[in-house]
Amino acid sequence: MDIIKINGITKKYDNITAVDNVDLAIRKGEIFGLLGPNGAGKTTLLMILSTLLEPTSGSAIINGYDVITRPTLVRESIGMVFQDPSSDPILTAYENLKLHALLYDVPLKLINAKIDSVLALVDLQKRKNDLVKTYSGGMRRRMEIARGLIHQPEIFFLDEPTLGLDPQTREHIWEYIKSLSEKTGMTIILTTHYMEEAEKLCNRIAIIDHGRIIKLDSPDNLKRTLGGDIVMLKGRDVKLSNENLPFIKKIEKQDCLIQLSIENPSRNLPELLNNSTNVEFVEVHPVNLNDVFLHYTGRAIRE
Repeated sequence: MDIIKINGITKKYDNITAVDNVDLAIRKGEIFGLLGPNGAGKTTLLMILSTLLEPTSGSAIINGYDVITRPTLVRESIGMVFQDPSSDPILTAYENLKLHALLYDVPLKLINAKIDSVLALVDLQKRKNDLVKTYSGGMRRRMEIARGLIHQPEIFFLDEPTLGLDPQTREHIWEYIKSLSEKTGMTIILTTHYMEEAEKLCNRIAIIDHGRIIKLDSPDNLKRTLGGDIVMLKGRDVKLSNENLPFIKKIEKQDCLIQLSIENPSRNLPELLNNSTNVEFVEVHPVNLNDVFLHYTGRAIRE
């Protein structure tokens, strides 16, 4: 069952097209990732789906409600953690959560129990009466995840949920997101430019660049499209004397670099090098999502 249906969504600002004719269906209960560099249109698309921006054209249905004609019901169906901190630093976690619960009409007799429940999910029960300004960046992000869950939404949007966090805190946030999905069956949509984050968390990933969805599939299927592990040959005038070797699945050339997808590089690398000239440097690694992004967009995601 598709809980989100997007048809031809476009958002333009003067001469800039931030989101370009996006069609997308997201299944109930999955963790879905929008993977792309900064400026690709990920956040703009999330803002449209959360009713904070109106699209220039197209339509989107969230949990059965149109984002343009029924925005209030859409907002009741979703929770959201923004890319930038949005909690009040001079309130405690408890006060932030209670304010959010009141705004969403959570019954008064249930508020304290719900606050305790979501704080337990993100392991912040012991700090609920501390001012948010005393929290670390990771603790504040966890508190904002708890805040977005207080009204038990059907769909949870996470915009760059681990941006700016240290690696250890990032791993902890991943654990909370996985746990949330497993315990509640909630549909989670996250944007990220971290390949490892997308690969570890998401059931499916849409690679997005310049406002368009370039490719959509599971992380494993996306990597399989490249046909094997990656070998990069670098040199001033590197060349292959034979490009038809049976273990070579794909070849891409860029200036002083030849990138190949090959089967079983540990066995086939010597033959590849015997058929290469002017090679100064060789790099071999298992295919990752950055290789997929490079293959489909012509540039690395970090660029």
